Amino acid sequence: MSRNKNYSELKSTLKKSKKIFLSVGLFSFLINILMLVPPIYMLQLYDRVLRSNSEDTLIMLTIIVVVLFITMTLLEIIRSKILIKIGNSIDNSLSNRIFDSLFQLEMVNPKNANSSYINSLTQIRQFITGKSIFAFFDAPWITIYVGILFLFHSAFGFFAIFTIIILLIITIINEITTKRRLNIAGKDNISSNNYLDASLKNADVVDSMGMKENIRKIWHKKYYSFLNMQNEASNQASVWSNISKNFRLLSQSLILGLGAYLAINFEVTPGMMIAASIIMGRALSPLDLIISSWQSFVNYRSSYKKIDSLLENFPKKENYTSIPISKAEILLENIVITPPLTEIPTIKGISLKINEGEIVAIIGNSGTGKSTLIKGILNIWPLTSGKVRIDNADIIFLNKEYIGSQIGYLPQDIELFEGTISENICRFRELDSEKIIIAAKKAGIHDMVLKFPQGYDTSITNAGNSLSGGQKQRIGLARAIYDTPKLVILDEPNSNLDKEGEKALLNSLISLKQNNTTVIIITHKENILKITDKVALIENGLLKDFDYTNIVLNKNQFFKLAGLNERNE
Repeated sequence: MSRNKNYSELKSTLKKSKKIFLSVGLFSFLINILMLVPPIYMLQLYDRVLRSNSEDTLIMLTIIVVVLFITMTLLEIIRSKILIKIGNSIDNSLSNRIFDSLFQLEMVNPKNANSSYINSLTQIRQFITGKSIFAFFDAPWITIYVGILFLFHSAFGFFAIFTIIILLIITIINEITTKRRLNIAGKDNISSNNYLDASLKNADVVDSMGMKENIRKIWHKKYYSFLNMQNEASNQASVWSNISKNFRLLSQSLILGLGAYLAINFEVTPGMMIAASIIMGRALSPLDLIISSWQSFVNYRSSYKKIDSLLENFPKKENYTSIPISKAEILLENIVITPPLTEIPTIKGISLKINEGEIVAIIGNSGTGKSTLIKGILNIWPLTSGKVRIDNADIIFLNKEYIGSQIGYLPQDIELFEGTISENICRFRELDSEKIIIAAKKAGIHDMVLKFPQGYDTSITNAGNSLSGGQKQRIGLARAIYDTPKLVILDEPNSNLDKEGEKALLNSLISLKQNNTTVIIITHKENILKITDKVALIENGLLKDFDYTNIVLNKNQFFKLAGLNERNE
């Protein structure tokens, strides 16, 4: 799953903007040179203009300063625009990759994929395009500003170094005292949000069974654990932040006092005293920005590691050849499947062949691995060993986007997507009314859809929660058989259906058989088994029997009587 540890896709993406970052560095160089204009201006005013009483010199110096400040403003605007361009470029390069990787993550580690990864990308972009990053471009100039102070007088330089060391110590203490609390707060926040989300999804159970107060207590405990830890971190950070800010202001005032002392003793000029104060402010400015934006940097670093790990664990997939499904002949070669987050295989070496146009039912008791087998056939869950072949081609080397349009799948837990009924049926491809209606009629939902307020243009929101389980299942069936796929796989497609829905499902299967579509269906309903060609009986992850339907059912009378009839009651 992972690739060479020395390779980082995120780092490589950032490196692509290296030349643009260098241009930002050049602009920062010019801006910092222009930052010397105010102290030089003050130096000239005190040491030249006031001594000479020359108005012409004052006017000329002022004009030059105004022009240079306008130039500096333009340079800062351009620098900001360049950084925004870099941020957008990085976002464009990575957002699609993160989107794809999240789906891979969800398949191997269910419930762990969420939108927080996109938020992490946003934090990276905001850090790169915000003021925080300017501190890193301006930080090297601290030594230059301190060097200039030494040129004025060594006392200025040593005072500046002392101030910088104290501020750095404060920054390190701030990091040490808040980092652990912030990490714990972050984990508690995720835990609190996840618990609340899970509770809201079961709001009907919580409300009807009087569980809300008990659930609230558990959520409160998690939420206030996060809140208290965050408050502790914020309190610590505010203490050190205020100490840092006031110490910096004190230092800028004290350097004026130091300058006055040196001027009294004729070791510096009054102009140097004022200029030293301004340069001191400039020397501390990047450091002050680093301290104030330290949390942004911590968030950036955390987001960087999070996305880097995601992209490393789920590298970009190769673009395999787009081979069409011609016959949908399925061949399983001793496949073993271990579900995500488990170590024991559920499917333990199954081999079978499903011919083109056959309807094959997969039966077996609960927990025997029927749904797992289907997810292995569809390459939703990776195989531990063995191969799944469609038309003799190994499915892992087929272009999933391409063959996906030729496969229909109806999972046991139906999820519809935000959009119209038409868009859900056609899988959000370009709307083709004729094909949509054909699929709806084959699924037996055409009349049902017409009864909705806006027919096929009725909007579905919140994963289809406005629909009944049966309605969602029937729309999901229409989506599965849209545009006459070569292979259709149905997992308990009648679990929520009434008699009308059952009849429509049977008609759909008959229509698929007439179109020579290969169908794999998990079911225990006898009326559906009657129209299947073959039955695969799974027991404890093994293929106990696979043959023509009547042969398998006759050989397994006990299963037929105890299993099928029980489920048909």
